[in-house]
Amino acid sequence: MPTTLGKILKQLENKKIIKAVKSVAASKKKVYMLYNLEPDRSLTGGSWYCNQDFEVEFVDVLNQQCYRYLQQRKEKTVAVAAKNGPLAAQAIAFASTNDVWKYITELGISKVILEKKEIKTILDTLLYDGKVERTINVDGDYLYRAVESFLPPPGIIRMPCGICPVMRNCSDVGSVNPKKCVYLTEWLS
Repeated sequence: MPTTLGKILKQLENKKIIKAVKSVAASKKKVYMLYNLEPDRSLTGGSWYCNQDFEVEFVDVLNQQCYRYLQQRKEKTVAVAAKNGPLAAQAIAFASTNDVWKYITELGISKVILEKKEIKTILDTLLYDGKVERTINVDGDYLYRAVESFLPPPGIIRMPCGICPVMRNCSDVGSVNPKKCVYLTEWLS
């Protein structure tokens, strides 16, 4: 039975009636659909995936460019603040998802057409990283602006001991010690 079904599916593919699409969620399974239809983003992974692989570099570049745009807007506020006051400067520093989307589209860094909701996802990651803040305007749209960190992270967090999962077991004597620590050796090199 499986070989007969396989032959039928192959014939339908050859006649371009159906096509096989790989799902991001289940890469081992083939999903068949009508040939002239485009698969949904939930199936292919959208813009963040290429051949079922997450495009880390692409997302990083988008992250950097969105943040750069928001920083540029913030830098323009210095002159405005001197002329019109801090409230006017603050209003200029904020950018909508649509503003950032236009900027990214005009840059032409993406071969894929990005949707506004994908840019919102990138802006939300910047929000969670503490690089931007978000507010809501009168229309209910989100506005974002770059922010500076209040304090630099403490030194203990920057070195591996601060986040080591076995730090409590670490001592000068014993199997877990600074001399044999792979994390510390990697950090120092």
